[in-house]
Amino acid sequence: MFNTQLDAIVPMLCVTLAALASMGAEALRRPGEKTPIGWLGIIGLLFGGAAAVLLWDRNAEGFGVIAADNFGLFVTVILTIVGVLTIMFSSQVIERDGLPAGEYYSLLLFSIVGMIMMATATDLLVVFIALEILSLAVYVLTAIRRESMQGTEAAFKYFLLGAFSSAFFLYGIAFTYGVTGSTRLAAVGSFLSAQSMTNNPMILLALGLLLVGFAFKISAVPFHMWTPDAYEGAPAIVTGFMSTGVKAAAFAAFARVFLSAFEPFKDEWAPVVALIAIATMVLGTVVGVAQSNLKRMLAYSSIAHGGYLLVGLVAANQVGKAAILFYLLAYSVTNLAAFGVIALVGSRDKANDSLRDYAGLWHTRPALAALMTVCLLSLGGLPPTAGFIGKWYIFSAAVSAGYYSLAVIGMLTSVVSVFFYLRVVVMMYMADGKGEAVQVRVTGIGMAALAVSIAAIFYLGILPTKVLDLAANSISTIF
Repeated sequence: MFNTQLDAIVPMLCVTLAALASMGAEALRRPGEKTPIGWLGIIGLLFGGAAAVLLWDRNAEGFGVIAADNFGLFVTVILTIVGVLTIMFSSQVIERDGLPAGEYYSLLLFSIVGMIMMATATDLLVVFIALEILSLAVYVLTAIRRESMQGTEAAFKYFLLGAFSSAFFLYGIAFTYGVTGSTRLAAVGSFLSAQSMTNNPMILLALGLLLVGFAFKISAVPFHMWTPDAYEGAPAIVTGFMSTGVKAAAFAAFARVFLSAFEPFKDEWAPVVALIAIATMVLGTVVGVAQSNLKRMLAYSSIAHGGYLLVGLVAANQVGKAAILFYLLAYSVTNLAAFGVIALVGSRDKANDSLRDYAGLWHTRPALAALMTVCLLSLGGLPPTAGFIGKWYIFSAAVSAGYYSLAVIGMLTSVVSVFFYLRVVVMMYMADGKGEAVQVRVTGIGMAALAVSIAAIFYLGILPTKVLDLAANSISTIF
């Protein structure tokens, strides 16, 4: 069915057409008329996901810079799932808060296009272009509530720090090209393999600059400063999208660049990444304990989870590589569902994202409390949830590769993180309160998105073998 150079970009093309259709629908909509623009995005994402499934095992290559290999396709499917769930959660939020639907959905879809491109790119310049496409869209989404000073401030901080990180990344590409004469990952890998026994400081400089660019996007310490403010200032559903989609795309590109092109210099970059992983896990957990705002708490939780993923990257054995993909899927559905609950219980005038706002939620909205509890337990890594299986394989990979200290620190920080997750559960079930959060009405599509997310969490936690096999298969084809 697929036999041209365009095969590899079909998933991106489907999402791009959906984004253009959303813009057109907004432009043609009459004042006061309700148009189901979100369904255009869902249709485009479903077609994109279906195209990724049909391209499985075909190893299509587009114009020498895009590879629709199983690794990129696996991440593409994750991104389409994130996109569909985000749109389902967004339906109630857009209507309630009066957000511009066409603008919101088109920005969301264009950012997903950038994410898919980033996950499948085999050229450093294309990775950079994809990074900018997704970043610019997310900057605007962060400040989509124009009347919110907090959102505007968060977007401004995100933009400034993002610009600095992009400059580091671009300089890394420039130094890589200066040393190897190419920006294609295959050519870079071949050159560095021949130079692996040399001590070229320019290669190490290129490595360091690229590492800074990726570390910023995955919120790794010490490049995490933007995360709590951006997560708190953005609408909750945008925060959920940022914390899952951007992280999945960035980690996919991170793994492809460092485990293929720069793999010959793993002895140089692995110790540095290991130290970053330790600092990220510890800071994300310790500072998260002190938070009383759920969005900031989940922001530090997201930082800590980035550290767990870095453990898999450092281990770099077959188990670790497959665990990265499985963990990205498990984390994405879990974290997006948690932020979905926060978005659904908010109101136009009050975000309802403080810990006290959830006091007594079980007594008035038991379904929401139960669903939020499952999400928090999965983030904490408790069985039988997806988070438990993800952490189990990440730490198993570290032990198999001999990184015992990483595994021990990861397990200890996971135990500590359970405290601030259970604190929310205790507040929902055991505290008395009549906050606004417990009085909201959730639409059917929002509850459907939560139900799908919870079903995925339990499926991945109880029957993970098939997904793990797919992840292992996708990794083995390129690394």
